[in-house]
Amino acid sequence: MSREKFSEFLADFQRKREAMVEEVGKVIIGQRSVLDLILASIFSRGHCLLVGVPGLAKTLTVSSLARVMALTFKRIQFTPDLMPSDITGTNIIDEDEHGRRQFRFVTGPLFAHIVLADEINRTPPKTQAALLEAMQERQVTVAQESYPLPNPFFVIATQNPIEQEGTYPLPEAQLDRFMFNIQVDYPTKEEEEQILSFTTGGGAPDIKAIMTAKDIVNMQTLSEKIAISKYLIEYTANLVRATRPKQPEAPDFVKELVDWGAGPRAGQFLIRGAKALAAMDGRFNVAAQDIRDVAVPVFRHRIATNFQAQAEGIDSVEVVARLLATVQEPDVEKYERAQTAVVQPDPKEA
Repeated sequence: MSREKFSEFLADFQRKREAMVEEVGKVIIGQRSVLDLILASIFSRGHCLLVGVPGLAKTLTVSSLARVMALTFKRIQFTPDLMPSDITGTNIIDEDEHGRRQFRFVTGPLFAHIVLADEINRTPPKTQAALLEAMQERQVTVAQESYPLPNPFFVIATQNPIEQEGTYPLPEAQLDRFMFNIQVDYPTKEEEEQILSFTTGGGAPDIKAIMTAKDIVNMQTLSEKIAISKYLIEYTANLVRATRPKQPEAPDFVKELVDWGAGPRAGQFLIRGAKALAAMDGRFNVAAQDIRDVAVPVFRHRIATNFQAQAEGIDSVEVVARLLATVQEPDVEKYERAQTAVVQPDPKEA
């Protein structure tokens, strides 16, 4: 692909992204950073976890995005009595006009482009685990038969951080499947006044579709082609390795406050998320700021702080902030010198 053609695609990518945010803004006041991270996750073929208190329009945000992208949308309300077959689907016995009986698979709500797993921590581990194959392999297996899920496919799960009674915290293996852990905060005073005025005035705005499923797949491919320099790959690796307390290069505060750090998947998600942000901004290359912008949502659920950190009121977000201030970007000039160095001929060979 020529640079001119690639530039045209990126410009179109940026226009559609802005149009999507504008359309969603008709019903969602504020939360721009949350929208950008959800879109970055979608364009990176990732899944995300939304954490916030009730009433912050998490469900409305996801359903509005599905409408803007003209994607099928299913919401699953996770409850303690929900079974795996309730979300994956099940086989039923069907009888045809000749009286012959055979099994027929009836799809569950997982068979949609965007699946909202509402309050995922309220269902038992057996049902939570049913999502693992769907999230990783984009398929479900029932009675030794595998069924592919629609393309594109995303799981956006929500958690309520204040009602923990009767909940089943997600195990680390499943948390690691989520690309981002996005904190949905309270709106500002001005935004809250707009919300009160907007939602109590009657009438609902009409949201139009900006993209299609095919557009999303094309933009996922385009996002993967965004360039990233070798020195930023080294910077990403340094950040990930610095989260592990047993690594010699880990800062002292990590060794003191962290039980275990992030794995290689965190580095993959840092780069994929940074590429998506660059593409959404219409840029050819990843910048170091793109990596820093996705560091908190990538690391928030992948760094486990110890008792000492909890006693001092330090969480994983604070650890990430210290890491970003401590881990320096590699020397760009070193790479530039390596690329422009001229190899001198050996006098013995002259």
